[in-house]
Amino acid sequence: MRSSAGIYRTVLAPVLLGLVALALWQLLVVAFDIKAFIVPGPVAIGTEFGANLSTVLQGALVTGGNALVGLVIGGVTGILFAIIAALVRVVDELSAAVVAALAVVPIVALAPVLYTMFGAAAETGRQLVAAIAVFIPVYINTLRGLRQVRPVHRDLMRVYAASAWQTTRTVTVPGALPFIFTGLRIASSLAVISALIAEYFGGPIGGLGKSITSAASGSNYSLAWAYVLGAIIVGLVFYCVTLAIEKIATRHYSPNT
Repeated sequence: MRSSAGIYRTVLAPVLLGLVALALWQLLVVAFDIKAFIVPGPVAIGTEFGANLSTVLQGALVTGGNALVGLVIGGVTGILFAIIAALVRVVDELSAAVVAALAVVPIVALAPVLYTMFGAAAETGRQLVAAIAVFIPVYINTLRGLRQVRPVHRDLMRVYAASAWQTTRTVTVPGALPFIFTGLRIASSLAVISALIAEYFGGPIGGLGKSITSAASGSNYSLAWAYVLGAIIVGLVFYCVTLAIEKIATRHYSPNT
C-alpha cells in the first residue's frame, strides 16, 4: 500500500496535474480566441513538435551536448575547489569574493566575449557559459556539506592519526554527498538554461536557442513553442538522470550514522 501511494505521489499526481493544466490552457485559447503570437494552444504546439521532430531532436542534441560538457566541467571544478577550500582556510577566505563575482556575471555580456575569444564557429563559448553557471551552486552546496561533518567523526579520525586527505576521502566527502547532489540537481537545469541562452548571442548555427529565434522571427509561433517544448524535455532529462544517480549513490546514506 505504501509503495502504491508513493508511486501515486511521485508519478501519477504530477502527470494528472499536467494534463489538467494542458486541458485548461487549450480551453482558454479556444474560448477567448487567443492569437498564436500571444500564446498558441497545446494542440498546435504538439502538432508542430511532431511534424518537426527530427529538427527538434537535432537541436536538442546540440544544446544538450553543450549543457552536458558544461555540467561535467563546472561540476568537477566546483567539487574539487570546494574540497580545497574546506582543507585550506586561506583559499576559502580568498575565494569568497571570486565566487560572489562569478555568481553575478551576466550571461548576456559573457557569451559574446567568449565567442570573440574562442571563435564564433566553436561551441566552446556556450560550454564555458554553462560551466560557469554550474560551478556556483555545486561549489556552494559542496562546501556547505563538507562543513557538516560531526565533530565526533573528526575526533575519531584524529585518534586514528589520519591525515587531512584521508579524513576528507573517507569521512567528509561521503558525508557531504547529499549536499553535493543537491548542487548538481540545481546545476543540471542551469546548465541547459545557460547553454540555451548563450545560443541567442552568436556562435554556430545550431541548438534549440537558435531554432526558437528563427521560428519566432518568421512568425511561426507554434513552431517556436515546439522548440521550447524540446528545451523543457532536455532540462527534465538532465534533472531526472541526475536524480537517479543521486538515488543510487546515496542509497546507503543515513544522516544518523
